[in-house]
Amino acid sequence: MRESQFYFKTRKEVSKEEVAVSACLLIRANFIEKLTSGVYNFLPLGFKVIKKIEGIVRDEMEAIGGQEILMALLNPKSNWEQTNRWNTFKALFKVQSRYGQWFALAPTHEEIITPMVKNFIFSYKDLPLYLFHISDKFRDEPRSKSGILRGKEFIMKDLYSFHADEKDLEKYYEKVKKAYQRIFKRCGLKAFVVEASGGTFSRFSHEFQVMTPAGEDLFYYCSSCKFCRNKEIAENIKKCPECGHAVEMLKGSEVGNIFKLKDKYSNAFDLKFRDKDGKNKNVMMGCYGIGISRLLGVIVEANYDKDGMIWPKEVAPFTYHLLSLSSGDAKINKTIKKQADLFYTKMLKKGIEILYDDRKDVSNGEKLVDADLLGLPYRIVVSGKTIKNNKFELRERRDRKVKLIKLSDFDKIVKSK
Repeated sequence: MRESQFYFKTRKEVSKEEVAVSACLLIRANFIEKLTSGVYNFLPLGFKVIKKIEGIVRDEMEAIGGQEILMALLNPKSNWEQTNRWNTFKALFKVQSRYGQWFALAPTHEEIITPMVKNFIFSYKDLPLYLFHISDKFRDEPRSKSGILRGKEFIMKDLYSFHADEKDLEKYYEKVKKAYQRIFKRCGLKAFVVEASGGTFSRFSHEFQVMTPAGEDLFYYCSSCKFCRNKEIAENIKKCPECGHAVEMLKGSEVGNIFKLKDKYSNAFDLKFRDKDGKNKNVMMGCYGIGISRLLGVIVEANYDKDGMIWPKEVAPFTYHLLSLSSGDAKINKTIKKQADLFYTKMLKKGIEILYDDRKDVSNGEKLVDADLLGLPYRIVVSGKTIKNNKFELRERRDRKVKLIKLSDFDKIVKSK
């Protein structure tokens, strides 16, 4: 993509209302736009990252047997009344049609998927079943000062699993844990598996926390056995309950959570199956969530410096940022443009994602500042200085290593990356 044709203009400042580093950087770089408190539009660069994250999540969900569906966001009131959550789910957005019908804007989908699977779960032969979807969600959050880390409208992946017994649920639950670790690693994050309250479902659920200064959660961590537990359910732990080692307190941002729902929603919607012994039994359920848009923010919170964002390779909107820096000599500028255009064309032919800063009305200094702000993994610079020596500059954003490479070696570099 050529920046001269791109919907792109960085900002030097953002509103003082934005307190999260991720929100400030993403808005400055034009990845997102704030519509109102807790509600954001995803612009071309931000949307590309969202699709990259979705692709990783989709890969890993399908790898553990998940089948993708898409469920309605406008939910009938009756479904929520059946689980007694119409009046107890405090963050539920409720809307009324002009004909007097009441609906909930979906914050989660247990009330929809449970009655839906009654149409195709009848026997033990129909189990287990794993269904996931990626969609918007709505929650009337009282706190919306953390940018996309805590929004009223957000993008989420829900996976729901259906089992014949708790043993099979437990087995799949552990499989999801591993899949989640792969997802976060591919997104360039180190996620801690943290014990959290299981509510009415079980003793513990599990959260996946990424250590960041912007984190809203505190959790105990044992460096010896890797035990982690959320502070909200365990006050004043000084020694690890697993190995007796001293624990430390860490600050994290939640990027995912998983629950063993067991038969709570099966009971509410009379979801049963006929077992091998001919008896009707409740289906056991699990649910597994990842905040896709929240993950975008956490990736930035965990990967930035004083100059801007530093995108992990697999989720970056583009892999390479090609900069054409002009000189004071018109003849040399023609050579610079010709060489940069050639690089750009070769990249496109090889199917490599590249952003080409070919803007003529922007200074070299502005281009370099913008490149640091955007934080793409690799930066290629073609300038009067490099052309003079028949070379180009290759720089990695993460460690700032700069290499001067012969023009003739360009193809080898592209192939190796």
